[in-house]
Amino acid sequence: MADDRQDDPPPYTVYRSRRPLFKRGDDGQLGRPGAEGPEPGAPGPKRRRWPFRRRPGAPRRRISPGRIVAYLAMAVAAWLLVSAIVFLISAQIQSSKIDDAANSRLGGGGFTLTSPNTILILGSDARTEENAEPGAQTIGAPSRSDSILLLRAGGGANAQLSILRDTVVDIPGHGQNKINAAYAIGGAGLAVETVETYLDVDVNHLVEVNFENFPALIDALGGVDYTGSCVVSKINGGRANGGYTLRLKRGTTELDGEQALALARTRKNECRPQEDDRARVRRQQKIMSAIKDKVISFETFVRLPWVSWAAPQAVRSDMAGPSLLGFIGAELIGGTAKRDVLRPSGVTTLPDGGSGLTVDEVTKREAVEKFLDG
Repeated sequence: MADDRQDDPPPYTVYRSRRPLFKRGDDGQLGRPGAEGPEPGAPGPKRRRWPFRRRPGAPRRRISPGRIVAYLAMAVAAWLLVSAIVFLISAQIQSSKIDDAANSRLGGGGFTLTSPNTILILGSDARTEENAEPGAQTIGAPSRSDSILLLRAGGGANAQLSILRDTVVDIPGHGQNKINAAYAIGGAGLAVETVETYLDVDVNHLVEVNFENFPALIDALGGVDYTGSCVVSKINGGRANGGYTLRLKRGTTELDGEQALALARTRKNECRPQEDDRARVRRQQKIMSAIKDKVISFETFVRLPWVSWAAPQAVRSDMAGPSLLGFIGAELIGGTAKRDVLRPSGVTTLPDGGSGLTVDEVTKREAVEKFLDG
């Protein structure tokens, strides 16, 4: 009896684990409770591996130069995308629409990046109360256009044509007067119509420079490099009278926002008294070129989102975010602009007794043809 008991296997209890609520079937998909698992001896489902997880025992991946370049390209693309989004948001917030009369005359030309467009840039001589010169108009009051500049941009075109503000023209419905008077008489709409009639060109878009926010754009760029002759200009009576005095030596100077605005507004240069209005518009053209050069610099790339936010706030335009962005892109990739000034050929007396500049038809036609050829 004792020997028989020793030969019997010892008693034991079998415990079964609870089935999981969901179980993977042979196809690796979640199945119903109680679904049959893989047959004994069959390979189980493959474990999911994370794409960036290194397998145990696998060799470490070396960071190759090609991979570094790829990562840098991705970072640059992301930075540009963020800057473009910031630009579009700022343009939407700052979308101060121009008057209906101007809108009714504008249009055509196609997308600003890929098609040649003619853009009229107007800088009003109206100032804020803080920076107004004695006797100057303040924002909100009728004012003359201090600068009149045509740009030809898009589709590989890149040209500039400045019109002196004292040029005498026929203002539609108002007779002969200086061309800058059109803005004061009928706003941007009449200014566009006057330029189109005088030069026999179609203006596709309008940009009005906001002098109040213009310095902020220059400061966001970290200043711009201006190269030219010496300038001594007293704005608002000069520093001695509570205004601003600009002093630039001959050569290259880095301008901040306040200096750039003062230079663009300078009419009387005490350093070169013989200068006329043609020197002023050429300085304005140089400032625009300096802004362009700074925008494409590495320094600006680092602060590009801040520049993208400030740029739309410095202007008023009929162009919406994408077309304004396309216009800026066309300016940046268009190379060096062909700059010209509509040169006067004589002087005439106005009906009110004042005097202005005249341009003969041959000179005007040649300048326009050169401008449209881009």
